[in-house]
Amino acid sequence: MTDDEEFAEFAQAHAERLRTTAYMMCRDWHLAQDLTQTALTRLFLSWRRAVQADNLVAYAQKILLRAYLDHRRRRSSTEAVPGVLHEPAYRQNPDLRLTMLDALGRLPARDRAIVILRYFEDLSVDQVAEALEVPAGVVKSQTRRSLAKLREMLGSDQPALFA
Repeated sequence: MTDDEEFAEFAQAHAERLRTTAYMMCRDWHLAQDLTQTALTRLFLSWRRAVQADNLVAYAQKILLRAYLDHRRRRSSTEAVPGVLHEPAYRQNPDLRLTMLDALGRLPARDRAIVILRYFEDLSVDQVAEALEVPAGVVKSQTRRSLAKLREMLGSDQPALFA
């Protein structure tokens, strides 16, 4: 199998998960698609090095995270999206999901990324620290603070979302 075929197979298998992760970070399906395409392009350009990674999915997620943070740093990232973008129907409680996504959207970009990577992508503290290139202690303290902010935003009438 050629490198191009290997990459195409990987991209086809993991693009939707990457796009969902991107959406949880940016809360915009169109931007999530752009970020996913950027991440996959960067992954393709470094494919020979990437396939040597222990966990190719984590490698791709790190590229996606970097693309998201790069986008947030640009001045154009504050542009408003016209119209209403609808989230597709989900299997579980869509009201709770929307409430949670709204609360996540009010967190600063790095805090949001930490919570998403820890609780939605199920990465360890060390994996998140490596992805963000920060000490594990920063991940732990920011996680604690971010969860406290989320609990405060969601109020006591919401079910326990985080242990």
